Amino acid sequence: MIDYKKYISIDPNIRFGKPCLTGTRISVYDILSWLASGMTTNQILEDYPELTEIQVQASLSYAADREHKLKVA
Repeated sequence: MIDYKKYISIDPNIRFGKPCLTGTRISVYDILSWLASGMTTNQILEDYPELTEIQVQASLSYAADREHKLKVA
């Protein structure tokens, strides 16, 4: 799994503190929702050429890690 900490940052002044790709205002949620809606990584990269494939993968790694740590009470 990619070390997403190199690519994801949380800043309370950017997108209300949502996890975003470092140096952008594109949130992990944005990436996940585009993928969930059927977009491919290549389509995302075509629409947002400032992104890289590794940033998209880092978003998936972040979501997987967060899900893994989720505890049900």
